[in-house]
Amino acid sequence: MKKAILSGNEAIARGFIEAGGKLAAAYPGTPSTEVLETLSCEEGIHAEWSVNEKVALEVAIGGALSGVRSLACMKHVGVNVAADPLMTASYTGVNAGLVLFAADDPGMFSSQNEQDTRHFARLGKMPCIEPSDSAEAKEYIKAAFDLSESFDTPVILRTTTRISHCKSVVEVGIAEPRAGRGLARDFGKYVMLPNNAKKRHVFVEDRLLRLKEWAETSPLNQVIDGDTSLGFITSGISFQYVREAFPKAAVLKLGMTFPLPEKLIRKFASSVTKLAVVEELDPFLEEQIKAMGITIHLGKNVLPLAGEFSQRLVQEKISGSALKVNEPVSGLLVRPPTFCPGCSHRGLYTVLSKLKLYVSGDIGCYTLGALPPFSAMHTCICMGASISAAHGTAKGLALQGTQQKPVAVIGDSTFLHSGITGLINMIYNNGDAIVIIMNNDTTGMTGGQEHAGTGRSAKGTEAPRLDIAKLCQAIGVTRVREIDAYNIKDLEKTMKEELAAPGPSVLISNQPCVLRYRVSKKAYVVEKETCKGCKLCLKAGCIALSFTPEGKTGFVEIDPLLCNGCGVCSQLCTSGAMKNS
Repeated sequence: MKKAILSGNEAIARGFIEAGGKLAAAYPGTPSTEVLETLSCEEGIHAEWSVNEKVALEVAIGGALSGVRSLACMKHVGVNVAADPLMTASYTGVNAGLVLFAADDPGMFSSQNEQDTRHFARLGKMPCIEPSDSAEAKEYIKAAFDLSESFDTPVILRTTTRISHCKSVVEVGIAEPRAGRGLARDFGKYVMLPNNAKKRHVFVEDRLLRLKEWAETSPLNQVIDGDTSLGFITSGISFQYVREAFPKAAVLKLGMTFPLPEKLIRKFASSVTKLAVVEELDPFLEEQIKAMGITIHLGKNVLPLAGEFSQRLVQEKISGSALKVNEPVSGLLVRPPTFCPGCSHRGLYTVLSKLKLYVSGDIGCYTLGALPPFSAMHTCICMGASISAAHGTAKGLALQGTQQKPVAVIGDSTFLHSGITGLINMIYNNGDAIVIIMNNDTTGMTGGQEHAGTGRSAKGTEAPRLDIAKLCQAIGVTRVREIDAYNIKDLEKTMKEELAAPGPSVLISNQPCVLRYRVSKKAYVVEKETCKGCKLCLKAGCIALSFTPEGKTGFVEIDPLLCNGCGVCSQLCTSGAMKNS
């Protein structure tokens, strides 16, 4: 075996290959994205970006039924989208192995909530396993496929941001040659009519009992001997924090967090004087252990329910003493997130802010329009919600006697993910809102992945390119216009026309992501003697601009290394001080 330093996501991809996996489907979402990106480079594996997580899981289910080991990848909020097929897949079971990889995000580094995917395992009565480093991530995905086929069940492999993105040493093995099982045909097992589903529910309950018994001796669950004055039950990345904070303590490390090995837990609990349960987010383990009648001395009574843990936090909360770590340098400047220099979203939000419109937002780079200096987004709920919420807002205002046309902003990938149905609903129900589809020809927030509108597949090969304007027209939108988000004057004129027009309309901005496609134009410069120091250009919110308070008025400067030459700031300048070099 060779050794390599891999992230948890790269290790999961490697484990999939070694397990003989053949089909992987995903929707990009931090912190899960790199698994599919890694697999897209492999020959002999079908790896695809599906339009959303529900479709990705359904594709993986189809792959498993065809007889090949299949994987669906998504972040935690994606599991919400995929929950419908997931719950039924628990009933149908599998043919070849089926694994759902879900990456949770404690601390919300790139998410709108901190939900705990382990609850889905309990809801669906299917196994959930959690690695604690990259080496385990590789081995656990292999174990997940074996478990799936042995117990005829989908398996959830759960990680958190720290496991997905941190790197550690992994032994890289040889890909296991694995013949397909062939297409499954079984009416009673796979067709979930009520009479069939009733029988499969009985199977699910029996399977759960067998899984509980298996968990008692599973190598995924491990007792580490040590000081028994205070013992720990933990899992995943929390295991690493416990071992660093309390290296001599006895630990029950649960690699399988549902169903739990009750006998093993009772035996461990009886061997220690005091018991602590350490887990990020919800008291998922703690509540089940307490339900066994076991006393937990330290758990969520001292540890937080929100946010990401650290070895320092664990030691401070459990023992009351601080772990010595290097403090960050004080006085560092804090810069809020903002659009890349040259991003087309900047021009659009400049106009939306100026017109003081009510903007129903969505998930993507453009969510940054909610922050100053624009402050031009007023909701952010979930993928695709902008259009449906804008429709509901317009109807709600009308019921109160207020005629105000909301604006929904949504990206191209998000529109294809779950915005289309909202637009159909708006047209069907005689809505009155403006929908702006900000088409930058990529899935921008997660690193520039392909989608059905880019004309390229996950493997980079040519693919059919969906025409968003024609799609909107086919849905029944009569007012579909393309806009130039860099031309502030024309954009403002168009917005006013659409605000005055009755009924729904769709505006499509077709400007490519400057970061993904390396778009760069000549930088602008400021004639200091002409600049009046009015700071109007700073409303563009570009990090290439800075203000120097010198002289009577001060002046603006442009960093030529940051400026992308989009010209939005120059259109806000009233003195003509900004020139394209």
